[in-house]
Amino acid sequence: MEQENIRNFCIIAHIDHGKSTLADRMMEMTSTVEKRAMKSQLLDSMDLEREKGITIKLTPVRMQYKGVDFNLIDTPGHVDFSYEVSRSLQACEGAILVVDASQGIQAQTLANVYLALEQDLTVIPVLNKVDLPAADVPRVSKEVINLLGCSEEDIIKISAKTGENVDQVLDAVIERILPPKGLSFNGENNLTYPTKALIFDSYYDDYRGVILYVRVVDGQVKKGDTIEMLATNAHGLALEVGQLSPAMLPSESLDTGEIGYIVTNLKTTRDAKVGDTVTTKRAHADEPLPGYKNVKPFVYAGFFPVSNEDYNDLKDAVEKLSLSDSALQFEPENSPVLGFGVRIGFLGLLHMEIIRERLEREYDLDLVVTNPSTDYHVTMTDGEEVDIKSAANLPEVTKITEIREPWVNGEIVVPNEYVGAVIQLIVAKRGRQKNLSYIDERALISFEAPLANLLTDFYDQLKSITSGYGSFNYELADYRMEDLVRVDFYVAGEMVDALSVMCHRSESASLGRETVKKLKDVIPRQNFQVALQAAIGGKFIAREDLSAYRKDVTTGLYGGDVSRKKKVLAKQAKGKKRMKRFGKVDIPSEAFMVMLKRD
Repeated sequence: MEQENIRNFCIIAHIDHGKSTLADRMMEMTSTVEKRAMKSQLLDSMDLEREKGITIKLTPVRMQYKGVDFNLIDTPGHVDFSYEVSRSLQACEGAILVVDASQGIQAQTLANVYLALEQDLTVIPVLNKVDLPAADVPRVSKEVINLLGCSEEDIIKISAKTGENVDQVLDAVIERILPPKGLSFNGENNLTYPTKALIFDSYYDDYRGVILYVRVVDGQVKKGDTIEMLATNAHGLALEVGQLSPAMLPSESLDTGEIGYIVTNLKTTRDAKVGDTVTTKRAHADEPLPGYKNVKPFVYAGFFPVSNEDYNDLKDAVEKLSLSDSALQFEPENSPVLGFGVRIGFLGLLHMEIIRERLEREYDLDLVVTNPSTDYHVTMTDGEEVDIKSAANLPEVTKITEIREPWVNGEIVVPNEYVGAVIQLIVAKRGRQKNLSYIDERALISFEAPLANLLTDFYDQLKSITSGYGSFNYELADYRMEDLVRVDFYVAGEMVDALSVMCHRSESASLGRETVKKLKDVIPRQNFQVALQAAIGGKFIAREDLSAYRKDVTTGLYGGDVSRKKKVLAKQAKGKKRMKRFGKVDIPSEAFMVMLKRD
């Protein structure tokens, strides 16, 4: 295909503004997928994506319209997956910005627009859901004009659900988005130049190995080529190349400007990370494409099997998931209470929830997950730098010079009447408001805050105080020295290391009191009194007592068949399987997630 007849673009938007639905309509109108084979969220192949109505993994697809090849990348909209958005944008010349005509511009809309403008992409503004009774087209159009500096005529008003005006979007892609040009473009064919292809996604297929989604920037990748990744120095073979429409269509080569897939003989996505540059032995390039960075997780949690016999199954399952998710990092962990498990690093809480659900569903595992935490940089008295991912691993206080915690820069978009409540929430999380600006009836609050304080329930609290209208986006800023302490929790006089948390000294007393109260609610009474305590070092800062009692689950079952009593007792016995015996006390799995249920 001639480069003049190719258009590479993506769809960007806040979560649930209709990206995937618009992609469905486009595929339907270009006859990429037959109408009878059409189903909603076609590009969202994972059950979890379809259930939650969100896009987790980006998906490329090729369509043909009026003699032009369209390469569309449907991107995720949630803050945890913004790294996937940034890499897709690098593979495109244009972006369709979808804004919900009833909700207007949200935090993730802004973040994605900034990314698109940084990449110098042509942005086509589209107002979706104009058919809804709640749609406020004049107000939202004004917001978009203020954001992009475009004119009213540039905005296309559509309903992706009904297909209204979607043909105008397809025409705008041809008219407004430029065809791709190679880096070495000088008016002639780029196929003879050294090969440079950008990896914007990779995943592991059980039967075929690692499959790369690439945008060929210069040169050509042919079937059978020996390929090399310039960042990881991994070598492999291009066993098959082709386009996605959305099924794989093999071809002899991928040429300059094209988006497609390469089936390789690599064994893990760690050899072919997103943002890396693929070159060939036949037309070798020495300089990689700019912008590659290693994605680092900054949320960590311990995953333990309910039964220690399942540890190997858990380890194998995590290893398999990490083959196709290069952002997933893990290491073995051992706890006196929970036994053997793995500590896994994630890009955010949604990423953690997705992995947890996949482990429980796809691999049939029963898991105990500890409270999520972030990583801390510790400087020792001898000058050594230590990176700790769990409070339990904090060295002795006497050997520590300073502890640094990660801070984030964040943006919150809310209707004007909620500004005061949101600023109070930021301050309560030890954050600082940096800037306040207004987009018509909405306020944009810029702030900085310690990541650890946003991990637990910040998003829920924001939604609660803004009646569901608040949205936020954040990115890691730096690590700062703070007065941080480790709070330990004791059950019946013995420390439970899996419950230990890091926090600021000023918050330690209230955190200790809250947590022991919650533990009192979730730990069942025993046949003896149990003391629940919080401590910093050797000093206790909070205590609750669990009075002695054996829960009689058969209370209220008067008369009737004895099988009723057996059924209730069997149910209780099954519940006890999910508990961990610690000394003389049974601790249920919910106790290890109490921080997520902060009031």
